[in-house]
Amino acid sequence: MFYDHQQIEKKWQKYWEENQTYKTSNNTDKPKFYVLDMFPYPSGAGLHVGHPLGYIASDIYARYKRHQGFNVLHPVGYDSFGLPAEQYAIQTGQHPAITTEQNINRYEEQLKKIGFSFDWSREVRTSDASYYKWTQWIFIQLYHSWYNKNTDKAESIDSLIHHFEEKGTEGLNANQNDELNFTAEEWKSASEIDKEDILLNYRLAYRAETTVNWCPALGTVLANDEVKDGKSERGGFPVFQKKMMQWSMRISAYSERLLQGLNTLDWPQPLKDSQEYWIGKSQGAQVRFKVEGHDEIVEVFTTRPDTIFGATFMVLAPENPLVETITTDAQKVEVDTYIEETSKKTERDRMSDVKNVSGAFTGSYAINPFSNEKMPVYISDYVLMGYGTGAVMAVPAHDERDHRFAKKFNLEIKKVVETEEDVQEKSFDSKDSVCVNSDFLNGLNYNDAKSKIISEIEAKGIGHGTTNYRQRDAIFSRQRYWGEPVPIYYKDGMPYTLPASALPLELPEVEKYLPTEDGDPPLGNAKEFAWDEANQKVVATDLIDDKTIFPLELSTMPGWAGSSWYFLRYMDPQNDGEFCAKNLSDYWGQVDLYIGGSEHATGHLLYSRFWNMFLKDRGYISHDEPFQKLINQGMILGMSAFVYRIDGTNQYVSKNLAKDYQTQQIHVDVSLLKGTSDELDTEAFKAWRPDYADAEFILEDGKYITDREVEKMSKSKYNVVNPDDICEEYGADGLRLYEMFLGPLEQSKPWNTQGLSGVYGFLKKFWNLYFNGDVFEILDEEPTKAEYKVLHTLIKKVVYDIENFSFNTSVSSFMIAVNELQKIKCNKRNILEPLAVIISPYAPHICEELWSLLGHGTSIEFEKFPVLNEDYLVEDEIEYPVSVNGKMKFKISLSAQLSAKEVEDLVISNEKMQQILEGKTPKKIIVVPHRIVNIVI
Repeated sequence: MFYDHQQIEKKWQKYWEENQTYKTSNNTDKPKFYVLDMFPYPSGAGLHVGHPLGYIASDIYARYKRHQGFNVLHPVGYDSFGLPAEQYAIQTGQHPAITTEQNINRYEEQLKKIGFSFDWSREVRTSDASYYKWTQWIFIQLYHSWYNKNTDKAESIDSLIHHFEEKGTEGLNANQNDELNFTAEEWKSASEIDKEDILLNYRLAYRAETTVNWCPALGTVLANDEVKDGKSERGGFPVFQKKMMQWSMRISAYSERLLQGLNTLDWPQPLKDSQEYWIGKSQGAQVRFKVEGHDEIVEVFTTRPDTIFGATFMVLAPENPLVETITTDAQKVEVDTYIEETSKKTERDRMSDVKNVSGAFTGSYAINPFSNEKMPVYISDYVLMGYGTGAVMAVPAHDERDHRFAKKFNLEIKKVVETEEDVQEKSFDSKDSVCVNSDFLNGLNYNDAKSKIISEIEAKGIGHGTTNYRQRDAIFSRQRYWGEPVPIYYKDGMPYTLPASALPLELPEVEKYLPTEDGDPPLGNAKEFAWDEANQKVVATDLIDDKTIFPLELSTMPGWAGSSWYFLRYMDPQNDGEFCAKNLSDYWGQVDLYIGGSEHATGHLLYSRFWNMFLKDRGYISHDEPFQKLINQGMILGMSAFVYRIDGTNQYVSKNLAKDYQTQQIHVDVSLLKGTSDELDTEAFKAWRPDYADAEFILEDGKYITDREVEKMSKSKYNVVNPDDICEEYGADGLRLYEMFLGPLEQSKPWNTQGLSGVYGFLKKFWNLYFNGDVFEILDEEPTKAEYKVLHTLIKKVVYDIENFSFNTSVSSFMIAVNELQKIKCNKRNILEPLAVIISPYAPHICEELWSLLGHGTSIEFEKFPVLNEDYLVEDEIEYPVSVNGKMKFKISLSAQLSAKEVEDLVISNEKMQQILEGKTPKKIIVVPHRIVNIVI
């Protein structure tokens, strides 16, 4: 019977939509299972075949859990704020909302063609005001919260104010920017502005001067993970370090909890390692050094206070405020030039560049508090302002980077940890030795010396033992248009939050999407964007009088804001009264399975954990962590095609002749190749782009053969394969099976369209099991033991594979089972009905059609998954090979239930064995049950 995949797939996609087959109920006594894909950004290019890989895997798992009787939440939505739509708006004037809507429609059309079982009724978009109303609401809760280190959680700012009213800062243990000291009386007598200023020091969302990654070409601040090699990831524009007033999120308050929480998660170890490194916990001491001739103190954090006697110079971060104060007139030009150069590097670049040594001498000297020796103070880009204190005591004998610096600038290298190595030539960084040249620390091991020196530092009153974290607070404002407006207005220069009743603060219309002439962000172009405090509404900007009508914040939130809580909104997406009803977040709880790319390790995955912990602290949800199990899917790689252009000409030489010429390798679109071959369609190539119109070709055997290479699939490499084309030719079920068949989910693997024919052949074979010629024919008679064995062998394998995410081996098992059933001409209902259920998570369209033909009036989706019966896998008979003196002589079939002694007796009494023995008694008989019989004579 002809397998018409196009007609079948259209029919069932229409059925699922009309019947809302995948709509999830919140009112059920079923156990829950929450399956989620990482939030897609709807780009203008649409999907290529690499994108659905993770979606197909999560969809198989979601369908499997429905078959197991779970109430499955498997939603979809769009992370729809983003730079590309805004860049397009700047270039064309088209509002980003229009571009985004078009892109989403394209994505949705493609996703529906692949047959995903998403609950489309729960779709969310971060750029919809009904969604970002709650992103703004969460920001306001963060603003009105502080972190109490005593209770180890976020609390309402009201409890902090109460503490100030009762005790001032006495007994306060808070996460803060600066350590403040004042009495209750001083607090009470402070002005409102001063009180607000003090509270900003503690709020979890706060405004402060921060060093940021500023990209002038994009007109915005970028997160560290949006910058690569000093350039913006989007567009490749130069990025500079700059000090600006910015909103920040106090994620640093959660560093220890974020670290400890990793122990409770079923995540890939490399991803956990990335987060652990990013958080960067280290224990050591904070030590204060005096600067000769200045009142200023340089405070350093060191993990090796035991080596303080070997500290021979000091290095400050170029952006450390002390630099300006302590730099001498003679060194000012050199220092200023160096600071300017450093501003062109991002913190990430500075951290990763371990080979290049650079710096500048300030002209000043610090005093070592233990050796009393003078230590020249330098600046260098390897010291970061955000980590520790922005200053390090350099111990070149025992730190590789300090050693390189000392060699470059000819500074003293003093051994303080015992070693045979020559520390003048190479640093010795071990903790497995004892202190030398260190006065009262001499002879002590690392742990004892560290403990002793911290006691001495504290006794001298120059510091204390402490724990430090590399992770810094997250910048939370962008000078862009296309993002969530920050619900803040300014009165007397101080920020105040809008009342919740005024949310959402909607994005205003602007005439242009670039910063204003005064350098304000694009929202500065809005005509209706001021806050009328008396009437609690947004009014015209020209009415601002700073008495009753005040300016609103002109920055927008970063791209990660909306994606930091979207998994909660899916639980209750239409609720206009709260971001998610507590009873629903209690029911759905954590995401049970989260699938997405590893590139989000230190961005989205940290921020969403932070917001989740915060919302739990404040009592809005009950679970600590958002994502219990996480899988990073690999990439599907493209097979790029190249032509060879002879230098200085418009002549193109075929691959195997290129070695005879000076050539340049150029990517060409894979759609320009003939069929599935490597041969270029030269006429299509000439028509592809105007500059190739008069191309000439040097052919081999009358053909132009392109070179091929496996690379990341991307539009810029012209190696993208559109899933729509695959669905058209091989069907969505063919695409789904093939993507899983390519290899283990976590690994990257190359795409090869030719491989689809094998999977498509399997689908046709599977389809025809249910037909006799063109007639659908199923028998109701009882299957044989052999038929049941094929079915239950498959059940056992597929259950194991799905639960271990080994989807590729399941597809192989389907092929084996269908081949075996075809061989024994099985067409029995008790075999083919469960077979359709087993294969349906992978190939839902064909299985729905077969299920319908089998006489069922409802979807296959909620049928119980077939249960394994091990009895069918037990062999009735075993065919034993019988070896005599190491040579196999004959085979004998015996009951599988026989004991080893019974097998031995039957083999010995066998007529063939009697002939071999010729009356002799065997010296040794070895029976390996169910395997082999060995006889020695």
